[in-house]
Amino acid sequence: MHHNIRKSEQNASECGISLPDAIRGCPTSETNPANGALHERALTGIFEISKILTGPARLELTLAKVVDLLHSLVQMRHGIITLCDAEAGLDITVASDCDTNSNEPSRSRVPRNAIDQIVTTDTPLIADDIAMHPAFTAADIEVLGASDTVSFIGVPIRVDGNAVGALTVDRALESRSSYRLDYDVRLLTMIANMVGQTVKLHRFCAGDRERPPELEDRLQTKFSDVKHPAPRRKKVHVEGMIGDSPAISALLEKIAIVAKAKTTVLLRGESGTGKELAAKAIHELSPRAKRPFVKLNCAALPETVLESELFGHEKGAFTSAFNSRKGRFELADKGTLFLDEIGEISASFQAKLLRVLQEQEFERVGSNQTIKVDVRVIAATNRNLEEAVARNEFRADLYYRINVVPLLVPALRQRRSDIPLLAAEFLKKFNDENGCTLTFDPCAIEVLMKCEFPGNIRELENCVHRTAILAEGLSIGRNDFACSQGQCFAEALWKCRSGKAAMQPAPILPESANPATPPDAAACSAATTVPRAGATHPIGARTPDIERVIAAMERCGWVQAKAARLLGLTPRQIGYVLRKYGVEIKRI
Repeated sequence: MHHNIRKSEQNASECGISLPDAIRGCPTSETNPANGALHERALTGIFEISKILTGPARLELTLAKVVDLLHSLVQMRHGIITLCDAEAGLDITVASDCDTNSNEPSRSRVPRNAIDQIVTTDTPLIADDIAMHPAFTAADIEVLGASDTVSFIGVPIRVDGNAVGALTVDRALESRSSYRLDYDVRLLTMIANMVGQTVKLHRFCAGDRERPPELEDRLQTKFSDVKHPAPRRKKVHVEGMIGDSPAISALLEKIAIVAKAKTTVLLRGESGTGKELAAKAIHELSPRAKRPFVKLNCAALPETVLESELFGHEKGAFTSAFNSRKGRFELADKGTLFLDEIGEISASFQAKLLRVLQEQEFERVGSNQTIKVDVRVIAATNRNLEEAVARNEFRADLYYRINVVPLLVPALRQRRSDIPLLAAEFLKKFNDENGCTLTFDPCAIEVLMKCEFPGNIRELENCVHRTAILAEGLSIGRNDFACSQGQCFAEALWKCRSGKAAMQPAPILPESANPATPPDAAACSAATTVPRAGATHPIGARTPDIERVIAAMERCGWVQAKAARLLGLTPRQIGYVLRKYGVEIKRI
């Protein structure tokens, strides 16, 4: 009971009326015991009204019970609660001694003019004698049956600060002290405010029942989102993969998801984009992280050597097989095998590889014993495998077997916002290795941001290291880059690939040297001319051959086998040319 009384006090306080204020005009029980009883009766009445208003019943029935209970709280002949809320569609009138199933008898006893004034002005209306008050018309006086002198009290019922109705009582005027009238006004104001809260609740419930289905679905969805918010994915960090661009962030998120499954992954992208780093990230984020991560470049080995490398061989299987040797599949058992440049393997070897990927079993070279392994395969290529399948250069069944989850590693020009971070990391690495303290000028970063970098991250790293070596000051500026001096081979290669007229960067030669071929012809021939298969090239004096070989090696990521196929030579011829002119092979 005490809890409900405190709740009633709180409701009244929110509306500007406190329970002590409602009886402030009454003398306390210390001076007048009868008034103390009145105080106690008011508390009990407020408690009973609060129980009625919070009970499960129709609004009309609830309000009728409140009006009936007013007889025990205030002296009155009639009590009326009128609601005329056009917004909520309410038009209810409840009076004492009325039928709650019909509003007609109640409405016939309503002083309409007085109630309209209360609702319109949103202020209480107090009349000691309704016959003398201008707010009451003759019809109102007749409705109230005022044969004797009648006093009237009416207070507004508010919902969200707006008057939506009125609570009124009338009684025969008595020669009492004025405090009783003030007391009744305060008490009725408190009850009206409680009624207003109940009307607001019923209005909300009625609107909820009439809510359109599409709105209901939308609200249910919002509620579900609040109750069960979608888990936020943590930002994935992979060692060696630098950048926060949308392209690389999306790739890292996919890597984190794919890593948890055992399925085969095909990494696609241009040369130098970091496909090997992506493969290692998949392995390290997978349940196989503590198992071996074995990698093999398929383009770097002839078919016979590739078979031995992957499947292993027995002693005496071929001329130089002096001992038995495990292949990469065996070494990667329970772990991950990364096959780089898988698009370069021959058609005959594709069939052998397909069986291993499907059955997870194979035989070593020179053995009939079948070996079963549990290996997750991650393949990578920079070739357009769809075109290769269409030209019958790549088996369709092998394509479908490795292309389970394709991931595209973005080119550097598709993530230009990462160039400053990557360049700073490469320069830091150079400084640590060489004991330098070089920095980039802001204009230097602008130069890098404008470059196309056909060799992607690998070319950016080479560019930073080359510029750092040749820089004359303590910082790298715009003029330190090769492209600012017209000596960028990669830029010429990119322009020729794009079908643009390109200028070959002038080679730095002694004054007596006369190149046999004009620079323009050398650049375009190096970048675009691919000799027919089986063609041979004279390897003699210093001719554009060495320039062509270097350009081909740059284009193929310094893989001699790929450069040889591009130029129609053998890997041995490529190696001979590089050794003859003292060209150091870059380890990328």
